[in-house]
Amino acid sequence: MNKIRTLIAEDEPLASEALAEWVQALPQLELVACCADGESALAQIRALQPELVLLDIQMPGLTGLQVLRALGEAGLPRRPAVIFTTAYDEHALTAFELHAVDYLLKPFSQERFEEAVEHALGILASSGTTGAPALPEADLERSLQSPEAPLSRILVRDQGKIFPLSVDAIEYLRSDTKYTAIASRGRQFLVRLPISSFEQRLDPARFLKLQRSCIVNLDFVEAMTPDESSQLVVQMQDGTRFTASREVSKKLREQSI
Repeated sequence: MNKIRTLIAEDEPLASEALAEWVQALPQLELVACCADGESALAQIRALQPELVLLDIQMPGLTGLQVLRALGEAGLPRRPAVIFTTAYDEHALTAFELHAVDYLLKPFSQERFEEAVEHALGILASSGTTGAPALPEADLERSLQSPEAPLSRILVRDQGKIFPLSVDAIEYLRSDTKYTAIASRGRQFLVRLPISSFEQRLDPARFLKLQRSCIVNLDFVEAMTPDESSQLVVQMQDGTRFTASREVSKKLREQSI
């Protein structure tokens, strides 16, 4: 069995050692290098061309996102599958836009690490090669240069596969504090991101935040009906109903013609 060549880019020594031990404990993986800064990580990825990279975001020299940008400009025949390992959750949405396989938020367990590796191996196997599908340079450039632009697509996971979902097809989002369920075409996809991560990146002309844990796409709203408390009950085309907050209900009534 050909092992998946794996590179670790992590500036914290203890974290790097733990990742190395976990990589070496998996028979499917072969550890080829450990790097402590972004510049050496970029150089080693170019030289060794690993299939899998465990990439920290905040590193000396270059950030993990800058490393990905440079890889896109380098014209590698195949871009490695990337699992981000970081203590900063604010970069999660950008990471998934850049086709990251997973996003591990420190501190994470060995079990969570192995789950991410399993997903990465599935992606590598489904691509039919030893590398991850190349990311179009134009998409990479646009994602990095315009991080505040409205989203056009996101990556969702279903039955062990990761695929792009057009934002236009999202009917609504609802969440608890850590996870968000995204509804589209009769299916729901659970992502490990709070709904607040999406709020500022969705087109406000189309998406409306009804309450703290719910955002709806107005294109999929069937009707809005006031309840006994004069709050609007929003019925979606799939029959799902949400109650808008008092403040949002008031604004919607004021905007109606």
